[in-house]
This record gives sequence, structure tokens and C-alpha cells, in this order.
Amino acid sequence: MSEQDKIQLFEDQPIRAAWDSEQEEWYFSVVDVIKVLTGSPNPQTYWRVMKKRLKDEGNETVTNCNGLKMVAADGKRRMTDVATTEQLLRLIQSIPSPKAEPFKLWLAQVGRERIEETIDPEQAIDRALETYQRKGYSPDWIHQRILAIRVRNELTAEWQERGVQRGREYAILTDEITRAWSGMTTKQYKRLKGLKKENLRDNMSDLELVLTMLAEATTTEISKREEPETFSENLEIARSGGEIAGDTRKAIEKRTGQPVITSQNATQLNAVVTQMIETVAVSQLEELPPSVEEKTTKD
Repeated sequence: MSEQDKIQLFEDQPIRAAWDSEQEEWYFSVVDVIKVLTGSPNPQTYWRVMKKRLKDEGNETVTNCNGLKMVAADGKRRMTDVATTEQLLRLIQSIPSPKAEPFKLWLAQVGRERIEETIDPEQAIDRALETYQRKGYSPDWIHQRILAIRVRNELTAEWQERGVQRGREYAILTDEITRAWSGMTTKQYKRLKGLKKENLRDNMSDLELVLTMLAEATTTEISKREEPETFSENLEIARSGGEIAGDTRKAIEKRTGQPVITSQNATQLNAVVTQMIETVAVSQLEELPPSVEEKTTKD
């Protein structure tokens, strides 16, 4: 694990955290969160009792919690239980505390919205639009972003048709497209913009988004014509699609004398701070079938 010590504040109280750059995941000290939410004078004991109870109930979240050395109050690095955001939200549900109640209500709301979006996927699009508007994005940028989602959905539908597996294989092909047009992997691109969990495309300029769409749309069209049967063939097509957009990027840079790729992120581009919880609707939208997204965009 690539650990970077960091202190997060919740109601002005410190919570130790570490960022794993390989997994792209935050890990938070469980006892620190318990102390903030319960006010317990001995959060370690509280956590031991709670952990035993949850284990007896068969709770897998507790079993999967990792241990990580973090700086303790005496300045020494000591092993402490840490949890990811998902694990932490599950643990919070088992903490009887008034301070935990807002999180529980939020989780219930998110669950309700996900169920509603399963019944009526267009609600996810509406929530995504509202989220981008709240973040301060311009109407033109929002239009480009929604179009980029449709283009991405059409590409993943084509990959699915060609037998590409969701998850790791999608990530490899996406990385190949990104490297071919921008000269960087997705992780390198995010690092340039100072991002961690944030969505890379939510932090792109108009031109960066357009070139991403060009790369993915081109990859889709080539794939439809060549009908690849193996992953290596899909990889070659992904590279070709990205290279065409890459040639366009180079032509633009030659003509304007300015780099297309910018280190600016959404905070700098739009003068707003992106919030993790507000991305729930957008992440759901990324999974919509192309037909639903296309219909809504036309409407």
C-alpha cells in the first residue's frame, strides 16, 4: 500500500486517513470515526466490543477491515484498523448515535433513489444534471458531458457485444485509448490534475472532453466494422481509435501553439469544490444503456 498520512476533519475533530494510489482508495481510522460519532472516552474499547458483536452476527465488513500503521497521539506509528468509504458507511449503520443518524438517513435516501432509477432510469439523468448545475458547471459543458456519457455507453455496449469483460478488461482498453490520444495513462492523467477519487472526465476542459469523445467514438466505429474476436484485437482497435484523436490533438496544438491537456481540475476550471457524496447520481448514469441515454438527450 502506498500510504500518505493525512488528517481529515469532521466537525473540527481529526480523523486519520491514508490514500492508496494503487487501489485509488481512501482508508480511514475506525477508532477515530467512532470517537467523533459517539464521543466515547475510550473508542478502542468501544470498537473491540462492536467488532466482536458484528463478527458474531456474521458481518463481513468487519472481517475485511485492514490494519495499517498510522501516527498515534504519542507520535509513534502504531497499527490501527482502517476502513474504506464503503466499509465505513456500513459500520456507521451499526453505531447508535445522534451524530450517525444523518449518515443513516443519507444512505436510506441513496438506496431509495437507486431503486427509483432502476424503475425509471431517466431519473438518474435528471439528478446528474442537477448535480452538475450545483457544482457550477456551465450549460455548454454539461451538454458536452452528457454527450460524452452517451458516447462512452455506446463504446461499452460494443465491447460487451465483442465479449470484453467488465472491470479489468474495460479498464485496460480505456487506458490504451487514453494513452494513445493524450500520451498518459488514466492514472497519470488524474495525477497531473491532482485527482484521487474524483472522476477524470468531470475535471476535463471542453476540448479535453471532445477529444475523449472522438477517441471513443472512433474506437466504436472501427470495432463495428472489423468485428474483433479476441481481446488483443480489441486492444489494437482501442489504440487505433485513440491515435486518431491523438493526431487531432497534435494538429490543434501545432496550430494554436498551446497544449490541449491541462493540469487544471474542476475546482480551478469552475471555481467550485467537488464533493464525493454528490457524485452518486453521476456514477449511476455511467451505467445506463445507450438507448435510454440517447432517448433522453433527444427529448
